[in-house]
Amino acid sequence: MFISINQLNKQFTDKNGNPSTVLKDINLAIEKGEFVSILGPSGCGKSTLLSIVAGLTDVTSGEIIVDGTKITKPGKDRGMVFQQAALFPWINVLENVMFPLKKEMSKKEATDQAKKYLKMVQLSNYLEHYPHELSGGMQQRVAIARALAMDPDILLMDEPFGALDEQTRTRLHDQLEDIWTETKKTVLFVTHSISESIKLSDRIIVMGTRPGTVLTDIKVDIPRPRSEHKDKMIEIEEHVMGYLKKEIDKVVSEELNHETSV
Repeated sequence: MFISINQLNKQFTDKNGNPSTVLKDINLAIEKGEFVSILGPSGCGKSTLLSIVAGLTDVTSGEIIVDGTKITKPGKDRGMVFQQAALFPWINVLENVMFPLKKEMSKKEATDQAKKYLKMVQLSNYLEHYPHELSGGMQQRVAIARALAMDPDILLMDEPFGALDEQTRTRLHDQLEDIWTETKKTVLFVTHSISESIKLSDRIIVMGTRPGTVLTDIKVDIPRPRSEHKDKMIEIEEHVMGYLKKEIDKVVSEELNHETSV
């Protein structure tokens, strides 16, 4: 198994010093080259789980094994794409993608590598542009190119299209699917969108509300391109929504009870 998440638990301490459990007894196994989406209501720990896989957040108990190695810190084998592109505003597109490569290779090699992946995300004509000159969707494409340029085995994506309009999201879905097909990277993709997860994923991990647990693991057995199989997509969407509705109702009920008690 390429990624193995075993009995993972995560607690934080609140402002009063009380422990708060965010993730509870998470067990997942992910094969090399799979595209897996993590779906669930706000606050269920999706982003925390991704951060732990990235090595940016420690576990309270349990472990994550990637290709036989226990994860305790960030590594070159894992590339991260956040909801906001987080580009350096003072350097241009090419330099942004080259930036993490400079310690790994010569300037010429870094330039060639950056150009390769900027071409893959269709930004070859924008190498000299600065981030403020780009649309939000273009900035995210630069961030994806930067992550890919490090040639990680795993691409971790934390709601990378969440802040974009629907038309831009749809276009980037197609690009990401093309990139995944070409590179065969293992992708863990956090999203709130059921349709997005169905369009892109081999599997959908549905998580329950806090403390976050795995409710179900759904295989998306639909041929690509999936836009040609809308009836099957709707069937899976209804199946996923059946799980999420119960969790969303729990969140609403808890909030109403909290407001009543205040």
